[in-house]
Formats: sequence, C-alpha cells, structure tokens
Amino acid sequence: MTHLKQIILVRTDIKMSKGKTAAQVAHAAVQAALTVNKKLLKNWTQTGMKKITLKVESEEDLFKYQKLAEEKDLITALITDAGHTEIAPGTKTCLAIGPGPEVQIDKITGNLKIY
Repeated sequence: MTHLKQIILVRTDIKMSKGKTAAQVAHAAVQAALTVNKKLLKNWTQTGMKKITLKVESEEDLFKYQKLAEEKDLITALITDAGHTEIAPGTKTCLAIGPGPEVQIDKITGNLKIY
C-alpha cells in the first residue's frame, strides 16, 4: 500500500496568532481533501490522515512549492485570507500539498523544517 500524507506549508514572514494559524492550516487541509477522489480519500482516512506543517519564508515560496507539486500532479490548496481579523485581505497564508504519495511529497518538501 502506498503511504499517503498531506503537508501544509505556513508562512513565517507574516505574524499570525496561534489560533489564526490553526484556522488557516485547517482551511488548507480541508480544501485539499475536498478535491481528492473518493478512493484516495478513503485510503488516507483509513491510514490516519497523516498531516505535517512545515515552514516557508514568503509568499513566493508558497507559489514555488505549489508549482513544483502541480508539476507532479499532486493536489494543492492555496489559502487566501479574507482579512476580517489579523491580516490584510488577500494575504496568502498557507499551502496544502496532498493528500498524496508520501515519497512524491517528500521529494518536493523534504528539505523544509517543521512548523
């Protein structure tokens, strides 16, 4: 069986409270999960829904990793904040990659540090 996981990349160059960060990560995880096919979703949920948050330094990093993931046909979900609370409207806060094959995701994000 293929090992599956999801990575959520979180920007460190914008200041978000822990609660705001948690909400943005949740938005990314759910949005990405809603786009996968039923078989992949079932396999991922039955194997623990592995999720890991990693640090990136900028909006440009989010775009870079999104492009790399999409080139490998991996699911992505880029989150843009509405600006109702802590940060400016339109701010890109995080990016989910997967759920997808752990080996493929690690080739793209394996060099990043845990958030």
